[in-house]
Amino acid sequence: MIANIVKPGHKTRGVLNYLYGPGRANEHTDPHLVAAWDDFVPDPGRNPAATIAQLADVLDLRVKQAGHKAPKNHVWHCSIRAAPEDRHLTDDEWATIARRVLDATGIAPAGDPDACRWVAVRHADDHIHIVATKVRGDLRPPRNWNDFLRADKELVAIEKEYGLRQVPRGDRTAAKRPTRAEQEKAQRTGNARTSREHLRTVVRTAVAAATTTEEFFRLIEGTGALVDVQYFPSGDVRGYKVALDGDTNVQGEPVWFSGSTLAPDLSYPKIAERLTASASTPAERSEAPAWRRLSHAIDRTPDYLAHGEDEAGQAHITVLAEALDALPLLAPASLRPQLVQAAIVFERAGRSRIRAQHQQAQATRRAVKTILREPAPKDGTLLAIVLDALLLAVIAAQHWHRARNHRQQAEAARQTADHLRMAYQVAATEPLAVLRQRGTRLAESLRRRQEFALRRALPDLAEQILAEPGWPALAATLDRAEAAGHNPAALLTEATARRETASATSVSEVLTWRLHRLADLTADATSSAPAAPSAAYRPSKTSQQRRTR
Repeated sequence: MIANIVKPGHKTRGVLNYLYGPGRANEHTDPHLVAAWDDFVPDPGRNPAATIAQLADVLDLRVKQAGHKAPKNHVWHCSIRAAPEDRHLTDDEWATIARRVLDATGIAPAGDPDACRWVAVRHADDHIHIVATKVRGDLRPPRNWNDFLRADKELVAIEKEYGLRQVPRGDRTAAKRPTRAEQEKAQRTGNARTSREHLRTVVRTAVAAATTTEEFFRLIEGTGALVDVQYFPSGDVRGYKVALDGDTNVQGEPVWFSGSTLAPDLSYPKIAERLTASASTPAERSEAPAWRRLSHAIDRTPDYLAHGEDEAGQAHITVLAEALDALPLLAPASLRPQLVQAAIVFERAGRSRIRAQHQQAQATRRAVKTILREPAPKDGTLLAIVLDALLLAVIAAQHWHRARNHRQQAEAARQTADHLRMAYQVAATEPLAVLRQRGTRLAESLRRRQEFALRRALPDLAEQILAEPGWPALAATLDRAEAAGHNPAALLTEATARRETASATSVSEVLTWRLHRLADLTADATSSAPAAPSAAYRPSKTSQQRRTR
């Protein structure tokens, strides 16, 4: 059950005209009062002799009595909507819910004879609208500060008492939703997403790729978006705003969005904090290609989340979001739709009230930025390994958020995992087929040798794994690891000791990719030769794209 309290207005009759009218798409049916501050309030929906004008007049009586002391915007309007799967609520139940919310918000405290005048109108099965005028009987304004949070807290209790769906609550770190006007504009122009949503993706992807704030602005320009950078008198950057080229208002001016209006973590100070932390942390010397470094770094994320401090855990989840933002740029076309959706959904899981210590996750962040400057893997093996590691990390992030009661973030992570599973299944099909073929061609003595290692290391899982279609691929991987000088039984023990396998659809597949990471069997799956940055990040600056002031 969700409450939506809009900005106060000044036209009581205008709100009532909408509530008792047909709606924007004739969606209103049988509008009528379910409750009011007084039992004798005229109801235009049930009494043919009553009019909307009469109802507006009695609601506004105290506003007129207060005269110039009345607030200019005196109309308080709150809608309360049940979840689609909730049972049908009767008028009496909605009336009780309305009174409880009014009491909780301070608009009409229970038992207060001077409480504000109000009505609750129902014109659909799943929601009601509460309209109140913000002048009490003593002609003072109500004490309804922080009314949304108090209404939401009361709805949590109502959901439990009425047996309704317990909707995940936010922590006020969610990105701002597109307005109705923005959504209607997108529909008129034939765009699937609003300008706000499109720019949010552009900026997030630029943050994932950039190494400095200067490069961050160049990368946004390279996508064709407009950038307006504001400066302090000292010359330091104060902030920025972005717009889509061609997206204008009625005056023909670009429709600008500041970073903070796109998402709380896209303000300039938050972005600069991330990029500065990356630049100030010494890089570890490594000869391994970036894709292998990325797979190893992401593979350690569940361990960091399970055993690290909350601030470090939040930092690793933030970098996980950056990895998901970057991956669609490099993945094959067949995987991009699912990876784009995974990045969009995980955006909500990437933030919480916990302040991230970004220095704790710089190894992963550097690997993310480097893969955009190196060629993609020549075959699908390394991509499948990265996707498998990402899936495990996202599931770990889901558990991390759930343990801290971050319900919206946990749900976003769960949905992200669904998209990643579908992408993984596509990416892993060919590499697994090759590995299975190698496994079926193993000499009988070698296959029995790996089966013996499996039974010795994992006696409780051995029969299940041997019966799975993925066993030949795992056998081929064990044989290759042994040829590289590893102990197969020890690798299997380590692979299962670090993380559970009970939730895996195919234990053999999970172990196949874990062994590839542990034994570093991806050396021939990628090239370490340097390459120019991805074409998606080559700035194509125009005379109109950069404005400074």
